[in-house]
Amino acid sequence: MLTLTDTASTAVSSITERTLGQDSDGGLRISSGQEDGFEVTIASGPQPTDEVVTSGQAHVYLEQTASSALTDKVLDAEIDETGAVRFALANA
Repeated sequence: MLTLTDTASTAVSSITERTLGQDSDGGLRISSGQEDGFEVTIASGPQPTDEVVTSGQAHVYLEQTASSALTDKVLDAEIDETGAVRFALANA
């Protein structure tokens, strides 16, 4: 199953809270994209067939194909001095 670093968990929580509000159960949704990539969107909740990954207050919803592809990966985040977030995947 996909795991999140502490930095990624904090970033996901912060993005979700800023976008959807503090009391939201929302999170990031990762789905398979075109050309072997992934699409990341902010979602108010999971789709019925999504796998839900929770780390602290962060929720990541994985579409079925993305879930299979990311099963042995770690989601990390880098936050620059302006607050911009860049996510990266690494092998577990």
